[in-house]
Amino acid sequence: LRGLPPGGRVLDVGCGEGWLARALAAEGAVVHGVDGSAPLIALAREAGGSFDVLGYAEAAADPARLGGPYDVAVFNFSLLAEADAPVVRAAASRLAAGGRVVIQTVHPLAAGPPYRSGWREESFASLAGDFEPMPWFFRTLAEWVGLLSEAGLRLAALDEPAAPEADAPLSLVLTAVPV
Repeated sequence: LRGLPPGGRVLDVGCGEGWLARALAAEGAVVHGVDGSAPLIALAREAGGSFDVLGYAEAAADPARLGGPYDVAVFNFSLLAEADAPVVRAAASRLAAGGRVVIQTVHPLAAGPPYRSGWREESFASLAGDFEPMPWFFRTLAEWVGLLSEAGLRLAALDEPAAPEADAPLSLVLTAVPV
């Protein structure tokens, strides 16, 4: 995360098995991860770090359970539902002064047509292994900005990372700050 000082405090929301939290900790951040999946949190704890089982609805209902204050709250490919603004708002409420929310998601152009918000299904066909299809809520760029606004945030920066050989961005990184 650009601009995070050594010892910066990070909340990893939807941390899964904790790979990003551990990578950020290796860079000097103090990271706490939360996820609604007890089996994934068990894996995260086995590998080391600070992790709690906490679903999005629970976090939205009682933001203090997220801990804090944090310099950054990060959602890395973890906002997959239609009604994600409450958990983003909850995480933002745990920021220290000058803190920010960073969201990385599939770039709307990389998701393919149609370019309108709605439910889709990820089949993981490009990956080796036997995966269950997963539903996720696709958002247009305007819908992402609307989600930030609904969560009491304003867009501060937008990045569109792409592989060097790619003709289009693969992901979208939104950095937002409280209004």
